Amino acid sequence: MLKLVNAGFGNMIAADKVVAIISPNSAPAKRLKDEAKEGGRLVDITQGRRTRSIVVTTANQIILSAVQVETLAGRFHQETERPLDAQDIIKLADKT
Repeated sequence: MLKLVNAGFGNMIAADKVVAIISPNSAPAKRLKDEAKEGGRLVDITQGRRTRSIVVTTANQIILSAVQVETLAGRFHQETERPLDAQDIIKLADKT
């Protein structure tokens, strides 16, 4: 089932497609944003406001959001939080 998370101003992001949520203030983040813009992979959902977080997706899309990193991370955590089942426990045991 597709789980969507509010990324600000009524825009939604598929929770299972997110790789990372990063702060836009570092030089590597700015470079990532510029490269995505040049490559046509940038999605700006800030509605003209200041960019406060950058979301990286599995499809290598870069999404600019006006919502703080911590706020977005909390929303994704709430949406994806679920009880562990037997398969999850097996996967966790294999990682150790």
